[in-house]
Amino acid sequence: MKVALIQQSNTTDRAKNIAKLENNIRICASQGAELIVLQELHNGLYFCQTENPEVFNQAETIPGFSTNYFGKIAQELSVILVLSLFEKRAAGLYHNTAVVIEKNGEIAGKYRKMHIPDDPAYYEKFYFTPGDLGFEPIQTSLGKLGVLVCWDQWYPEAARLMAMAGAELLIYPTAIGWESTDTEEEKQRQTDAWISVQRGHAVANGLHVITCNRVNYEADPSGVTNGIQFWGSSFITGPQGELLHQASSSNEENIILEIDLKRSEEVRRMWPFFRDRRIDAFGDLTKRWREE
Repeated sequence: MKVALIQQSNTTDRAKNIAKLENNIRICASQGAELIVLQELHNGLYFCQTENPEVFNQAETIPGFSTNYFGKIAQELSVILVLSLFEKRAAGLYHNTAVVIEKNGEIAGKYRKMHIPDDPAYYEKFYFTPGDLGFEPIQTSLGKLGVLVCWDQWYPEAARLMAMAGAELLIYPTAIGWESTDTEEEKQRQTDAWISVQRGHAVANGLHVITCNRVNYEADPSGVTNGIQFWGSSFITGPQGELLHQASSSNEENIILEIDLKRSEEVRRMWPFFRDRRIDAFGDLTKRWREE
């Protein structure tokens, strides 16, 4: 299949952000993309740098504005879209939710972010309730999509459970960047670790990985920190962890690439990790920590 991801910078003008996304979706579709992945919380700024109750006004229902708006585009262009939305489930109950829109414009399924960070400039626990839909792939006309979100990408268990449930590729809408006071060496270590761990998920599960990050600087509205420089570097790997394409760390970019899902079967025959897993000895993985 021909896949695409849209690495974009955003402003406070949500209407302009959405219009830019639509234009980029149309560009990708015109070049043959069948599956198009958008970055985490793509309609606006990454608002989790502060804890502000007014931000909850940005949340939307699913179905709602975004699923209807992008659903019409998906139907017109006959493409599958992976959205990333701030979901209002009920009063006082919100999620960070990825939604897959099928080629006919209908919702194929959704995934609620399971791992919620709470770190300086990433105060997500204030806004998001941890997901409760489990690690279930979403069936589409192109195959089963293992959609996860950002902080989930650091957890091999999440990738493994998606693969065990039949995911044919792993997809990570993302918003991650550098804090300006970090040294250049530390920034490089962080980016390398981020790419390496996800390449590891590709290798361990014999699956392609698609990771779409935002790019450019977003200020801290409170002025407490120096804001976040989102490092872009969106990428696609093959099922042996091979980097098929990596975007710029500083520029907006559309990646459009053809991938062969049959490679997973070939790789898993060579490297039969699922055959050799010692599932009889993994019980302690369900514990927080193993005491002596």
